[in-house]
Amino acid sequence: MSATTLMTDNVITLRPLRADDITSMYEAVCESIADLKPWMSWAHDNYQQKETRDWITLAQARWNDGSYFGFAITDAQTQTFLGGCSLSQIHPLYQFCNLGYWIRSTQRGHGYAGRATLLGARFAFERLKLIRVEIVIAADNTASQKVADKIGAHREGILHNRLMKGATVYDAVMYSLLPSDFGLAARL
Repeated sequence: MSATTLMTDNVITLRPLRADDITSMYEAVCESIADLKPWMSWAHDNYQQKETRDWITLAQARWNDGSYFGFAITDAQTQTFLGGCSLSQIHPLYQFCNLGYWIRSTQRGHGYAGRATLLGARFAFERLKLIRVEIVIAADNTASQKVADKIGAHREGILHNRLMKGATVYDAVMYSLLPSDFGLAARL
């Protein structure tokens, strides 16, 4: 899959992370660290630009081997870096993946996370030919749950002891999106 692949709804664009995102992504993470720290294992007070550089390098390598698809979420007109979205834990036998997202703090409340989730799921179904996208959200992360609820993701239940951040274990809420939610037939 080409690393130039992108998806857009003409409000936002999802495109593969690239080296020229290092500064803008780092700035977005630093601006948002207080919002990200409770939920993202990589977010911490002493976050460094080198971590962004290393992450983008790893994400590019994993994109090339098909094991992870990391996207920059950008404004479709200005290309301003709004956040990140990813497809991970891709299961080749059962054809499903996990979808995650985050939006920089100053851009929250505009519906960008929902738009990114829908575009990411469409990418999973149309380009990767998966049959299920899972969104696993910490039970206390009500903001992310609102995103999943708003876009019509199927709330499937509570998964006990499903997530860890450091030594802390969290219950999670499982949501899913299916090809039929997009008017697509599941691959048989």
